[in-house]
Amino acid sequence: MTTTTLAPPNRIGKAAVGALGMLAVATGALESVVTPTLPLLQRELDMSPAEGALLSIVLLITGALVTPVAGKFGDRHGGKRVLIRLMTVVCVGGLVSALAPNLPVLLLGQILQGAMVGALPLSFILVREHLPPGESKVAIGVVSGLFVAGGMAGTLSAGPVAEGLSRHWMFALPTIAAICATVLVNRLMPRDQPRRPDDSGVDWPGLLLLSGTLVTLMLVLALAPDIASQPFVLGALVVVLAAFATGWTAVERRAASPMVDLRMLARPAVWKSCVLTFVICAGTSVPVYLLPQLFAVPSDEYGFGASATAIGFFLLPGTVAASLAGPLSGLGARRYGSRAVVTTGIVLMVTALIALAAAHSEIWHLVIGKVLVALANGLCVTAMVTRTATSVDHGDTGIATSLVLVTRVLGFAVGVQVSGAILTAGTPSGSDVPAESSFVIGFAAAAVVTALALLVTRTMSKGVKE
Repeated sequence: MTTTTLAPPNRIGKAAVGALGMLAVATGALESVVTPTLPLLQRELDMSPAEGALLSIVLLITGALVTPVAGKFGDRHGGKRVLIRLMTVVCVGGLVSALAPNLPVLLLGQILQGAMVGALPLSFILVREHLPPGESKVAIGVVSGLFVAGGMAGTLSAGPVAEGLSRHWMFALPTIAAICATVLVNRLMPRDQPRRPDDSGVDWPGLLLLSGTLVTLMLVLALAPDIASQPFVLGALVVVLAAFATGWTAVERRAASPMVDLRMLARPAVWKSCVLTFVICAGTSVPVYLLPQLFAVPSDEYGFGASATAIGFFLLPGTVAASLAGPLSGLGARRYGSRAVVTTGIVLMVTALIALAAAHSEIWHLVIGKVLVALANGLCVTAMVTRTATSVDHGDTGIATSLVLVTRVLGFAVGVQVSGAILTAGTPSGSDVPAESSFVIGFAAAAVVTALALLVTRTMSKGVKE
């Protein structure tokens, strides 16, 4: 009788791993180009702050919806097959964004691009399938690091490209790189191995209802500043939102294989993680949206009149801090425990937000504030995901972490939309510059909301099994 070899049947080489790394760089860059150029896009497309907030989150919302489905399809049909199809959608979205003449078309492109969030987990599936355990860990680390590097490259290059060429090229260049990387992955990765039949279907009703819930919620938040002029429209959207949310809850409770298992929320480890993740991400998203806007406020007002290129450089230290937060969180959790790491992150973030509300007259005030917020967010979210994954049974890991993913996206989306609504409400009639008090209100409100998370961490400090 022959024995099974330790090496996978179709082992990949460095070229294939390099192709996955190139894909990670391209998707990271494509994902990050909007943030530093958002003020420029708002000017060129005549967007309100609320519309700009919507543009900055649609990609993330699509990603949260696509990722669980992509993971299930990858397990069922093979990582390569699903990854290639997913990247085809992403590349189409990038081309639509590059050619977009107006905001609705650009929103469509960003929605299609959101499928890229599922590409990284699919890359990990391929690496684990075709490399021995030791080598796969190294390859996963390389691909993850290159995704972060791509994000940094996109943050730095988006402004110069948009100002030197046009906003169209800042989407087109990373899209071309993504197309080339996808072709290489398709050529270099071996065919998927046959999979065992899987009877569990995709929870399409749950996916559609959750999509409707998130999109309607964003519309409600975007229209909130105009409630005086559109009370009936806003009221109708609230009714639709309640219907979507109620229908989604009912479907998920009865589904045999739900997209999000709400019964898991009854577990203390999961619901506490979700509450903390929502609050922390909502607080983080406020400076993520407000700081580029504040950098771009004309210098003859109270801002700095920064170009898109300068904004990218100002945001770069925060991106570096976010990349370092993951390893630091892991080390801290191992030595002091996840609760200590989360508490430290919350205190750090609240301090940074209060400081931004009180002092934002110099560029270094904003840069340091962004670094502290990014570091605190990375510490907290990494610790909560790790805690959730290790606090449930092995077979429930995917379900529990998907709940954290959804609440992370929801918290970020709500925070950004509320920030956009605050700026819109604080912009005088006939002007395109919000009042300085709008930024102060935004930072202070985020600090208060984030501080509420300490109420949950206090319950976690008790001797109850999480």
